[in-house]
Amino acid sequence: MTPESQVSHFKYQITSFSLDETLALGQKIGEIVVKGTLIALIGDLGSGKTAFVQGLARGLGVPAGYYITSPTFTLINEYPGRCRLYHVDLYRIASIVEAEDIGLLDIMEGDGITVIEWADRIEKDLPAGCLRLHFETTDDDTRVISLQAQGGKENLMLKEIKNWIEEQQCV
Repeated sequence: MTPESQVSHFKYQITSFSLDETLALGQKIGEIVVKGTLIALIGDLGSGKTAFVQGLARGLGVPAGYYITSPTFTLINEYPGRCRLYHVDLYRIASIVEAEDIGLLDIMEGDGITVIEWADRIEKDLPAGCLRLHFETTDDDTRVISLQAQGGKENLMLKEIKNWIEEQQCV
């Protein structure tokens, strides 16, 4: 992975050149994320959102026997780990009212880690304190991932991620 810009206003952008790099980013965030964190994922189909969550689950210590898939039809999957992981997919949701009907607000206010794919569907209703990742596909293997932190703990996580990526460049 290579950084595309430096942290500015708690934003950082990287380029992932492979599925393994996207998984590694998710795993690193899973290792440092703290209880009660909301991670909003935005990107087109096939842009790497679910792969990122698979890595995140690995970093959170979700047992290997759990296969992490996008909950497009179930809407929410729950996994045990260091912190409980709630994997939400809003692809089929049109409004915050529908999201409330599936219990999303209660989950977001809990002490687990909530990851929302297609978070742009409720963008204006997301709390200020969250970590946002925007995935952009540039070719079959390459993704530009923009990370934006909003909130104290999220800013600290983003700085730690930035430092980790820069350390990877020196290896």
